[in-house]
Amino acid sequence: LHILGKKHEKCAKILRRTLTVCLCVGILVAAVTGCFVFRGAMGSPGQDCRYVIVLGAGVNGSVPSLSLRERIDAAYEYLVAHPQAICIVSGGQGNNEDISEAECMFRELTAMGIEADRVWMEDKATSTRENLRFSLALIEQRTGSRPESVGLISSEYHLFRAGLLAEDEGVNAVGIPAETSWISLRINYFLREIAGVWAYWI
Repeated sequence: LHILGKKHEKCAKILRRTLTVCLCVGILVAAVTGCFVFRGAMGSPGQDCRYVIVLGAGVNGSVPSLSLRERIDAAYEYLVAHPQAICIVSGGQGNNEDISEAECMFRELTAMGIEADRVWMEDKATSTRENLRFSLALIEQRTGSRPESVGLISSEYHLFRAGLLAEDEGVNAVGIPAETSWISLRINYFLREIAGVWAYWI
């Protein structure tokens, strides 16, 4: 703009103002979206749900990643507090994973004392949309009916967008947050999630 302004001062001013307006609009939209993401991150962890779906995250070999560990711990706490709830652990097997995310969560939860018949495995999903779609299909297959609402256990920053995807599948979602322990990661993922929400809306 500085170079352009030497020869085309008026054009440079118009361009500068246009870019400034676009930047301000972008910051405003990001802030509003961030409010939605932050509100969704609060969830409703005390609400009773017959079925809760734990959304998968990475597995290091056969060991849960930090994000997956946090989701497993949140699922354990919820299942102990709500002994009638059935848990669907959802996630397929990706690159550098010796077992599926669902298998990893099943092993961890049962080792922690959760009864195996309360943990159903959905081990084909490769995205959040598939996590929800395949898990709902599994519930319908086992029970003969599709629930009107489900609990969603995931990292807190992920709950708003996961809830939008659940609505696309025709169910109401009750967010149950798994707290991200590292503040730096939480900030990074919250910012990334804003872009994820934009991508969803687009």
